[in-house]
Amino acid sequence: MKSKYVLLASAFLISSATFAQKDELKTLKKIYDKDVPSAKDVAEYKSTVAKAEPLVANSTEADKVYFGFYKSLVPFMEMSEAMAKKENAQNPQAGMKFFTPASIAELAKNSEQLIEFEKKSGKQVYTKEIDDMVMQFKQPLLNYAISLADQKRYADAASVLNSVYKLDKKDPEKLYYAASYALNAQDYDTALKYYEELKKVNFSGEKTNYFAKSKVNDNEDFFDSKASRDNAVKIGTHTTPRDEQEPSKRGEIYKNVALILVQQGKTEEAKKQIAEARTANPEDQSLSTTEANLYLQTKDYDTYKALVLKDLEKNPNSAINYYNLGVISSTTNAKEAEGYYKKAIELDPKNVDSYINLAGLELAEDTAIVDEMKKLGTTAAENKKYNVLKAKRESMFKKAMPNLQKAVEIDPKNEAATSTLLNVYNYLEMTAEAKALKAKTGK
Repeated sequence: MKSKYVLLASAFLISSATFAQKDELKTLKKIYDKDVPSAKDVAEYKSTVAKAEPLVANSTEADKVYFGFYKSLVPFMEMSEAMAKKENAQNPQAGMKFFTPASIAELAKNSEQLIEFEKKSGKQVYTKEIDDMVMQFKQPLLNYAISLADQKRYADAASVLNSVYKLDKKDPEKLYYAASYALNAQDYDTALKYYEELKKVNFSGEKTNYFAKSKVNDNEDFFDSKASRDNAVKIGTHTTPRDEQEPSKRGEIYKNVALILVQQGKTEEAKKQIAEARTANPEDQSLSTTEANLYLQTKDYDTYKALVLKDLEKNPNSAINYYNLGVISSTTNAKEAEGYYKKAIELDPKNVDSYINLAGLELAEDTAIVDEMKKLGTTAAENKKYNVLKAKRESMFKKAMPNLQKAVEIDPKNEAATSTLLNVYNYLEMTAEAKALKAKTGK
């Protein structure tokens, strides 16, 4: 008989706990539904979360999902109460102090689970509210991620942007930038996870950007759609409309996946993935470049060259392909490399690296000449030979100088170009030119 009473008591306790947790969830919903919670409301909300948590562990899926959502809203409740104060009304960033990358990630995860549950159950309670919340807080969250990146907190910035994507799956571009920040943080496993998700949703990032000049300050403004840009031109606030095509990011995504896989010793898997991507997206030029560069990085020069030459049959105006062929040829055939670099410049007159590498070919003998000059003594014959070598070196420097000058003209901050050109000026005793270059580059 006693065992019966024990079972009955246990059942009663479980039943009481179930009723209790339902009451806790009702209390949380009631406070959450308030437009502006008071400090007393927030305190009660937090204590109710603490009280309900152990009770929900053995409850239904619905209770677990909704409780998880309520629990992750604690910072949101604190922020709502704080932002209702007069001193914070004009400072929208004041509310962000209640959030951390971890709490934002928790909110995103639980919101995502709740939306999935409501979709499965067919009963939408908070889905619309979550969508509205995302629209309201998306920009502050993006600003927060940027501020974290400015502090070089790249892992935290990546986490926040990933949370933004979880809250708004229609905006995979945020996941793309999250992956980039994860790379900056050298968190390669996380970056790979984000890139795999981008591949899964077939993100390319290819789009048209819309610009027009403001009549107020003559600055070129960006517009989020063609319609809004055209309307600004129509009403007369802007002029000179311009469209700019943003290229596909698939190549970069697969390139970074490949780099991570190669680092993990999975070179063959990297090659296989890029080959599959090219088959699926045959017109995506960035992928063919990525595939070739993978073979370049793994020092399979023959395959690399074959891929680039094959790609040039379809894309004969690719300056980057000619430049890369120049890099490969420079170690074995200087004349051939020179031709490739000149072709790259013909196709892209601002291809700085081609100018620098052309100068490098022209200065290739410099080290050997200097070494030979150092070995010479002071006899008449050796002095004569020294003068011949010096003249040869001067001629070589004069030949390289125009390419270096062009490179500096295009990119004054290019360290390789400016340092080499300064050495050339100094050797040729071009004092005025050296002084002007130092002033221009701050050397």
